[in-house]
Amino acid sequence: MSETALDRSRQAHGAWGERKAARWYLEAGYEILDRNWRIRSGELDLVLSRDGEIVFCEVKARRSARFGTPAEAVDRRKQHKIRALAAQWLRANGRHGRVRFDVATVTGVDVVVIEDAF
Repeated sequence: MSETALDRSRQAHGAWGERKAARWYLEAGYEILDRNWRIRSGELDLVLSRDGEIVFCEVKARRSARFGTPAEAVDRRKQHKIRALAAQWLRANGRHGRVRFDVATVTGVDVVVIEDAF
């Protein structure tokens, strides 16, 4: 498989994982406010709301945990970036209030949401 085809395969798997995580949130009664919100400095995977709380969710999808769990990829540097992006999203959308940062992992077909992960 060429490097370009491998990149496309990874992107497709990531998008599939984001759809699975979004479905989990919808079934749990959340409203999706934004998906793949992008600005020059980065991207937020999912922005959701329920009961007055805004949730910023980083989704990590892996075919297996052979090389570590997906959640391990959300290190301190990534957390800092997500927090900064969340602040920009809140300003851009005129929102404020309680916020939470989740990590949704999709390994194989299993979705696990780590609420208030950081």
